[in-house]
Amino acid sequence: MNTTHTIISRELVKPSSPCPSHLKTYNLSELDQRLKHFYMPIILYYPNNNQMCMLTHDDKVRVLKKSLSQSLTRYHPFAGRLHTPTSPYIDCNDEGVVFVEAKHDSQMNMLQHVSQEDDNVAQLYVDCMFWQHSPFRPNLLGVQVNHFVCGGISVAVSMSHKIGDACTLGSFVSHWALVARYGSTNHKEVLPLDPHFVQSPTTANSTPLEVWTSPQSRPNAVTRKFVFPNSKLNDLKNKVVTEGGSTLSINNVTSRVDVLTCLLYKTAVAATIPFKPSFLVIPANIRNKFVPKLPQTTVGNYFINMLVTTTHESDTSLSVLVSKIIKQKMELERVQNVQMVHQSIDSFMSCLGNEDPENVANRSFPVSSIRGFPVNKVDFGWGNPAVVGMTFRAAPHNGCVLMDTPGGDDIEAWVTLETQHMERLSNDKELLSFCQN
Repeated sequence: MNTTHTIISRELVKPSSPCPSHLKTYNLSELDQRLKHFYMPIILYYPNNNQMCMLTHDDKVRVLKKSLSQSLTRYHPFAGRLHTPTSPYIDCNDEGVVFVEAKHDSQMNMLQHVSQEDDNVAQLYVDCMFWQHSPFRPNLLGVQVNHFVCGGISVAVSMSHKIGDACTLGSFVSHWALVARYGSTNHKEVLPLDPHFVQSPTTANSTPLEVWTSPQSRPNAVTRKFVFPNSKLNDLKNKVVTEGGSTLSINNVTSRVDVLTCLLYKTAVAATIPFKPSFLVIPANIRNKFVPKLPQTTVGNYFINMLVTTTHESDTSLSVLVSKIIKQKMELERVQNVQMVHQSIDSFMSCLGNEDPENVANRSFPVSSIRGFPVNKVDFGWGNPAVVGMTFRAAPHNGCVLMDTPGGDDIEAWVTLETQHMERLSNDKELLSFCQN
């Protein structure tokens, strides 16, 4: 599908008030330094609904720019610059966030559901800032507002993984939307979402997680969305318990996300012929594991990768996989501070051995969950998004992201695989039996 893409405007949105002098340098934590500088993307699609909102396109863009400028006074590092890929600090120089406005000659629903490998999707992000698609830029954040011929718009946000994880991205976008709706960072509805910064001393550069950021060319990668109704996920839980016999019970298999994660991984491994030893990787938010607990609005990379290895095909049975995840979660409960996070990361890396990072990435299948993150309720003043999208073509590995459906009851799975493997996964009878008809 070919569409015409025209840039209307491009500018730097600066904080509405300058960064205080004592905050001009933001030291990245050792956890942040272990991640390379690449961009996590998210895109929010808003249909044209004149009955709910009388704002014109120009009005909406003005609201977005003003509220972004206001939000940057709280998220001051986001308007700064990372001058080198390995710099241990951010220069909070108020240079601002690149804000692009673009026009597309297509209907919004044609792009929001288009296969995510389509080159047109890249046009929706400022400077194609997603994953490792673009060369080094010192910017930490980029925004592009896209106008469609149907009157709908999309807001695409790209945030550097150096500054934070998916939880940080969700908190920022939610804060920005509340400021847009209420007009002030001091409003009582906005204050609970103010960012929390943990002071980090200046440290030497830590070893980056090369396994997740090895450069790869994946021209044959495709991403597809699958929807799993809550009722069918309950059936899946019961199936797992029955398969596990005395080793599992409905009491310890409590998470729909866990059983769905195992089903998706099992199916992805089966789709890769012939079988090869693989890794299921599950990033887990650990802010609430710390003692004392960290607020969910804490800025930074506060997550741990849980690792499940499968060396034989028998290791991919649902009951075996769920049992291993339960064990990993029990070990996760012991992590209470940054030092223990580093120990967990080092243990994770040692389990992967001394293999070439690209080889490990080829055999890894990360499943990230952003369920519970309020991305489906990001309301800038004209309603919730009809669709929340992700872009994975330039990601360094296959994998999956789970999120709530717009209604909140069911789960969407955005799965990325090589084309031939996706064809097999998409026709897997067991997987399809738990999908939406």
